[in-house]
Amino acid sequence: MSILVTGAAGFLGARLVDALLAGPPGWPPVSRVIAADIAPAAHDDPRVERHAGDIADPAFAASLVGSGVDTVFHLAAVLSGQAEAEFDLGMRVNVDGARSLLDACRRLASRPRLVFTSTIAVYGGTLPEVVPEDMVLRPSSSYGTAKAMLELLVADCTRRGFVEGVACRVPTVTVRPGRPNSALSSFMSGIVREPLAGLPSTCPVPLDTRLWVSSPDTVISNLLHAARVPMQAFDSRPVVNLPGLTVTPGEMLASLERIAGATARALVRVEPDEHISRIVCSWPGALDVTRSLALGFSRDGDADAIVRQFAGMK
Repeated sequence: MSILVTGAAGFLGARLVDALLAGPPGWPPVSRVIAADIAPAAHDDPRVERHAGDIADPAFAASLVGSGVDTVFHLAAVLSGQAEAEFDLGMRVNVDGARSLLDACRRLASRPRLVFTSTIAVYGGTLPEVVPEDMVLRPSSSYGTAKAMLELLVADCTRRGFVEGVACRVPTVTVRPGRPNSALSSFMSGIVREPLAGLPSTCPVPLDTRLWVSSPDTVISNLLHAARVPMQAFDSRPVVNLPGLTVTPGEMLASLERIAGATARALVRVEPDEHISRIVCSWPGALDVTRSLALGFSRDGDADAIVRQFAGMK
């Protein structure tokens, strides 16, 4: 089985490659992983082919799928904060990059399964308490706009038989290790990660802000699952709201205090940021995931489980 992962040098991409090499349950043996990113991936397994280049370059995209792939995981993206600050770069990578990849896939003799990481930021405006999967998309950021455009493009390429595409609307992923990234939701990892390392952190939104979150392990499990669900099960709607949890920063900090103590909790201060709050508070706090759960996707237990997962993987 030959698999392409774009964004393979990133946090989720690297974990996805690890999971593929380990052999996901129920999968045939993975003989080849094409790991592509703007910088080389770190994997040195002989089954991994590392490619560095610009996914928006049609020649580079074509080189990745030129010898045929069975499955494509498209994770490469400019994240929300940088996409908002650098419009041209965000559109070039997030839209043109996906377009180049889809054009390359449509030239293959067979139709690969393409799992595309969309985002809950496709939603915006006035939202109900629980957002249904068929809610009209009104993104409040350039990042969400690009992802909404791509959901339509992936669906159309699937309708036309170019790929078997599935768009997964990924919740805010927390807790991420390492340094803060350019995602506007990065603070949700920082308010746990930094205090556990004895470092101060700030929360830029009100502590009662409802956020839809998922742990890294659950997101990876769900992306792998998306590659194996029969296409007919999606019933001509190849987009799913991935399961998550409704958690506020205040609840995450309460979990932090239960697990690491009051000293760790005291390292976090609230410092309102109007720009971040305006966008993050436009995202849904809860999604209707009845359909995705029926399709076999999974969710985390609670906020404590998410914090403990990170504390165990540091």
